[in-house]
Amino acid sequence: MLLSRGCVLRRAWVRDPVRVFRCASNNIVYDSAASKETNGTSEAKYRHTVQLPHTDLPMKLVGQQLLDTELDIQRRCRFADLYAWQRQRKTKKEFCLHDGPPYANGDPHVGHALNKILKDIRNRFEVLRGRRVHYVPGWDCHGLPIELKALGELGTQNLTPLEVRHRAREFARQAIEKQRAAFERWGVMADWSQCYYTFDGKYEAKQLGVFYSMYEKGLIYRDYKPVYWSPSSRTALAEAELEYNAQHVSQAIYTTFPIKVPPPKLVAATDNWADVGVLIWTTQPWTIPANQAVCYMPNEQYSLVKCAKSGRWYLLATERLDSTAAALGARLEVGPTFTGSDLEGGVCSHPLVPSKDSPLLPANHVTMVKGTGLVHTAPAHGMDDYSVASQFKLPVDCLVDEDGRFMESAGPDLCGKVVLDEGTHTVISALRDGGHLLKEERHTHSYPYDWRTKRPVVVRASQQWFVNTDSVKDRAQDVLKKVNIIPESARGSLLAMLDRRTYWCISRQRSWGVPIPVFYHKQTGTPLISRRTVEHLAQLVTERSSDCWWELPMEQLLPSDAISKGTSVEDYEKGEDVLDIWFDSGTSWAAVLDEPDCRADVYLEGKDQLGGWFLSSLLTSVATRKKAPYRSLVVHGFVLSEGGDKMSKSQGNVVDPDAIVNGGQDPKQNPPYGADALRWWVAESNVFSEVTIGPGALNAARDDIHKVRNTLRFMLGNLRGFERATQAVDSREMFVIDQYLLHLLQEYSMKVTDAYGEYDFSKVIRLLQAFMSRDLSGFYFSVVKDRLYCDERSSLGRRSCLTVLDEVLDAVSRSIAPILPHLAEEVFLHAPGHTGAETLFQSGWIKASALWKKPGLVEAVEGACAIRDTFLGSIPGRNAAEFDVTVAIEPGLLFELMETLQEQPVASDSQLTELLMASQTTLLPCLPRDLPADAMTLKGNFLINLEGGDIVEDASYKVAVVPASRSRCLRCRKFTAPSPGVPCPRCSEVLRGAPAL
Repeated sequence: MLLSRGCVLRRAWVRDPVRVFRCASNNIVYDSAASKETNGTSEAKYRHTVQLPHTDLPMKLVGQQLLDTELDIQRRCRFADLYAWQRQRKTKKEFCLHDGPPYANGDPHVGHALNKILKDIRNRFEVLRGRRVHYVPGWDCHGLPIELKALGELGTQNLTPLEVRHRAREFARQAIEKQRAAFERWGVMADWSQCYYTFDGKYEAKQLGVFYSMYEKGLIYRDYKPVYWSPSSRTALAEAELEYNAQHVSQAIYTTFPIKVPPPKLVAATDNWADVGVLIWTTQPWTIPANQAVCYMPNEQYSLVKCAKSGRWYLLATERLDSTAAALGARLEVGPTFTGSDLEGGVCSHPLVPSKDSPLLPANHVTMVKGTGLVHTAPAHGMDDYSVASQFKLPVDCLVDEDGRFMESAGPDLCGKVVLDEGTHTVISALRDGGHLLKEERHTHSYPYDWRTKRPVVVRASQQWFVNTDSVKDRAQDVLKKVNIIPESARGSLLAMLDRRTYWCISRQRSWGVPIPVFYHKQTGTPLISRRTVEHLAQLVTERSSDCWWELPMEQLLPSDAISKGTSVEDYEKGEDVLDIWFDSGTSWAAVLDEPDCRADVYLEGKDQLGGWFLSSLLTSVATRKKAPYRSLVVHGFVLSEGGDKMSKSQGNVVDPDAIVNGGQDPKQNPPYGADALRWWVAESNVFSEVTIGPGALNAARDDIHKVRNTLRFMLGNLRGFERATQAVDSREMFVIDQYLLHLLQEYSMKVTDAYGEYDFSKVIRLLQAFMSRDLSGFYFSVVKDRLYCDERSSLGRRSCLTVLDEVLDAVSRSIAPILPHLAEEVFLHAPGHTGAETLFQSGWIKASALWKKPGLVEAVEGACAIRDTFLGSIPGRNAAEFDVTVAIEPGLLFELMETLQEQPVASDSQLTELLMASQTTLLPCLPRDLPADAMTLKGNFLINLEGGDIVEDASYKVAVVPASRSRCLRCRKFTAPSPGVPCPRCSEVLRGAPAL
């Protein structure tokens, strides 16, 4: 039964462990400022006989000293060699964390820090546990983000594809060097000379192999269908390359399609079919010129209504009558009502091209959430629209070019106009002039934007290459059931994204990427791809990188034995599309992970990768080998400013990790916090949600590390000169309080190990802080300091305590090492018994013994703690050593437990007295009748719970507190001396054996 162990008189021990260095006993401080309290030299003469702690470990590191120390630790403890060292270890236990490649398109930012440090914490933990870690850092080097930054304002004007590629490659290399230097400075463990890059020829060749494997299985195909298209980038985009702007404003309209042929089942419903207009609402008026149909929901109810003001008849869903009337500001009189399926066979006239038919067709994508329950359908400009066209064999005519402008086929009034701007206004004007427009309104809604250019996209049909994800979706969902996902809530998001993706557009109309390995017949346009052509190209790419696609002539790219008889190489031309960068990174498992399994223990990335790298890796792996490339997924949140806002340069709230570590231009305004503070911030944050950073969080991290440092420093100071081989005490021979602390240490070690294993690094820090403040500074250090400082140097009691401190120092140092590697190695260098030949990370994990776990002993100590709390509560603000305590417990289990701490009825040197922090303790079955008149008597209870609940006893006790009966010892300051001005018996004995001053 755990009780508070932190309720002690000297709470300064909890707040600031450094004060331990100045405290010799319960009351007096041995320093020059305190010498005024000694009233002469009688007390001061014993100052040098007390075993005060001393260590060379600095109390505090700030400014340049902090930075120099961290860099020195990295050098002395061989941080750069650790990865290679652990890879050479002979062990069957392997741990593989596959690095999701960051974009090589800019300077390192705090998002990088969050991600890389989270990975490094787990990797370092696994190294300490004795596993061989496989971790190869990588970079995503292709794609438009890099291409745009490399070209800047120049664009691609007057540049050949090879020139574009050379500039992009050089830009990526420079960005990689900046990011790599930052990752190394943060203490990230890796072999930085053996990284992977998606522009490396060997990597690209592996990617081509995965592409052909999927093509051979029929999972990759070429088709003409609508895709997200970025006019600002002039390329197709995948869903993962979009970001949605919730404040986008569209010009929405209510317009009509005149009925040309009434539905056969409803001919008799009204005599006014010639005057009926099918009412639709759309936020994309520019798509109306490409309309091919109007869709309805077969199972919904529809009505013919008459506008009371204009007398015109409209057809719309019955459920949408009220909202539509309100939007139009009109009173609608309901006429005949019927089921949607009755609309079958009806035909409308196109409102802009009266000679063109627009049939009424059933479709399941029609909803009653917004609009009129009737949906204008343009197959070239909508995914659902395309599905309707495929079902009913409708034309898929795209009227929009790569720049987002209407083509000539849209007509002279629209040709050349930007569809999202003047093109929209022209269409609306034409509808108004034709008498079809009922209302125009500004509508704010979520709309897809190009995540790179931050400009809106359109949906337009074009000839592209696709992955048929619908064919692998079921298998992928089954595979995910076996994947451990942290947090579990992310599983639903991943499954939802997988379910929504029926196909994946993987072709891009850019120059900087891996070419889609396809040749086309110049006359027929028929694609040529075979195992022979792809393997031949893969060999060239391995040797020369994918630049060879643009460097070499067709005769070298297309082997003559790969083409049909009767044709020649001259009859073909190479394709100009490159692969989507998500296909680039999504095949990294094939290029980086060890064969034959090519599967990682974990992928760890931000939540944006649920629809990105996590998904693309899953799809390519399941498609080619029917299994996931990972056993676990760990998903973390984004980094926000301290106010919870998204970081942006315009708001001035961007936090630069380099300024965090090394300080800004003004050290007073932006002091250096060092790499360990950055790592502490990462570990302490609840990374499974959004993470905030700013001066408050960083100052708190610095202060927390200072407390950890000084707790460790206190133990180091007391362990100076301690030799484990000759002075350590077997745990079975230790004092009960020391055994109890080892019990707590064993519990702490198990919980910390479990927390690291669950990627719950914030829990590690909570456990650490609780152990240090409650169990160490707030309890153990306060209780044992008299024994540490004043007992004979080689006494069993003192060595018992030192042995525990040695174990605690070792365990705590190792437990913080994955998070604070610089501080842990620095402490390890100062710890007794270490020569520097072996670093902490080369010496293993916490070595807690199962023999330390002693539940029965816990009840004895915590029973005494309950009595102590009762005692200390009666003397608030007073020194416990000024009092003698009598404890009365009726014969029973609690009395027997207290006897294990004090064998004699009266003692000033018992373990019970030490726990109570009093000068003398008397243990009796009942309180004496002759207590002094000034004695304080108190009562209390303690619930004993042993053998897992088999033995339970609610024991009561009484405590009598009186002023100490003896004099104050000049050496230990306890009231145990036989007379004033002389040491107590314990100190006298120590002094007799001490060397003369």
